[in-house]
Amino acid sequence: MTDKPVFLMPEDIQRMIGKDAQRNNIQAAKMVAEVVKTTLGPKGMDKMLVSPTDDIIVTNDGVTILEEMEIEHPVARMMVEIARTQENEIGDGTTTAVMIAGKLLENAEKLLDRKIHPTMITKGYHLAAEKSKEILNELAYQVSQENEDILMKVAMTAMTGKGAEDSRERFAEIIVRAVKQIQDKGNIDLKNIKIEKIKSEGVGDTELISGIAFEKERISQDMPQIVTDAKIALVGFPLEIKNTEVEAKISVSSPEQLRNFLDQEERTIREMVHKIQLVGANVVFCQKGIDDFVQYLLSKAGIYACRRVSKDDMEKIAKATGGRIVNGLNELNVEELGKAELVEEVKHGETVLTYVRGCENPKSLTILIHGGTSHVIDEIERAIKDGLGDVVCCLKSESVVAGGGAVEIELARRLRKFGQTLSGREQLAVEEFASALEFIPVTLAENAGLDPIDVLTELKSLHDSGEKNKGLNLIVNKIEDTLEAGIIEPARIKTQAIDSASEVAIMILRIDDVIASSKKPKGKIEFDNNLEY
Repeated sequence: MTDKPVFLMPEDIQRMIGKDAQRNNIQAAKMVAEVVKTTLGPKGMDKMLVSPTDDIIVTNDGVTILEEMEIEHPVARMMVEIARTQENEIGDGTTTAVMIAGKLLENAEKLLDRKIHPTMITKGYHLAAEKSKEILNELAYQVSQENEDILMKVAMTAMTGKGAEDSRERFAEIIVRAVKQIQDKGNIDLKNIKIEKIKSEGVGDTELISGIAFEKERISQDMPQIVTDAKIALVGFPLEIKNTEVEAKISVSSPEQLRNFLDQEERTIREMVHKIQLVGANVVFCQKGIDDFVQYLLSKAGIYACRRVSKDDMEKIAKATGGRIVNGLNELNVEELGKAELVEEVKHGETVLTYVRGCENPKSLTILIHGGTSHVIDEIERAIKDGLGDVVCCLKSESVVAGGGAVEIELARRLRKFGQTLSGREQLAVEEFASALEFIPVTLAENAGLDPIDVLTELKSLHDSGEKNKGLNLIVNKIEDTLEAGIIEPARIKTQAIDSASEVAIMILRIDDVIASSKKPKGKIEFDNNLEY
């Protein structure tokens, strides 16, 4: 009898086993890290992303770059997931997380070449990650919301390198004020900070509004453009005659009946407006439609009104003004009205905004970003969101660390000492983990045009002599005490980045078999080093 081959899977299945699978996966992860590497730090470069429909994004924000790219390789998509998690959890540090993960896998490849089993490498990486978090707790400095100066420096550090350098002090002040204002019994929800963007003179005009600005105009030019001492009715139902849910016919047999019918409609509408006037409202924001006759009556009464205001904006206005959204005329009373010093319509070029300003104790605010082009405005928005995320992170964790690569160098130094206490091959993995952390200051130096080897050796020497806060101040291109220089980052950014990076590196290293169907709609995965995104 001849041995017949046994086929477990169809012929169109691609399979990669063992070292080939590991190498391919590591190569994909390294390529993702290389994409974002040049964007790191204040001297990082920008990427221009052009979509198939010719939409253009210019940014150096790691998660934006990776999400806009059409990445197909499954391991590369796992790297994108790290950036997305970092962005959702913290709001900053996405490039750092991806770079550490890529370097961990690159360094693991060296150990694999030395015949060290992936299980030993993953064990060492796990030990190093846990030890890193312990060391970070020791290196962190305590901070509270009373330390406004430190919080502003944290915000400025987050925004550096994103086109906001010229106005970063002003932006930092706006960010800290906004975050402290929306804090409610220790809870901070960034959804209560609305970011509105308009094209105007320049980014220096960006302002914090103690209230809400939204893209709606008054429904009639006969209404007042400015209302002071505003009492705001937030209406969640349409100010118009309701249509019946079923088709109905009305039989009219005389002119008097028709007149009575029309008069009844008019009386109903007048009663609506009278009720609004009776409670003292001089501003109406309606989530639904407003009838033309209601519009006329409101104008005649000198009431400012906007219709079809989004639910999200209505909720923010309610939080800002202390009002409540009512869903029936009978619910409308003085207690439900919101209050603001000023409601006005302002035109910026072709954009018309309604401002609700001067709220007494607003728990919802607006940051209004000005800028010359949409690309500039979008990048400033990303910078401000990073700053907001970092400040909130500081207030939640109440701890900060020195930036500019200082904390990574100190972590690497202490990890190497920890590695010497281990007896097995895990020691080599811990050593490579430490080297991966040093990739951050090395890249910062490269992106600033400095010699990375000189910078790394000098930083190591300073840290060995006890200067644990020495790092790169790339504003002046010098090695300084970054804590004193005001280059400060939340400790949680580093712990989250190390957590995410080590977890994904360990997961990828444990893969030794990749099975893929070529029937995938997006096209088959090519298992070679010429990876296509």
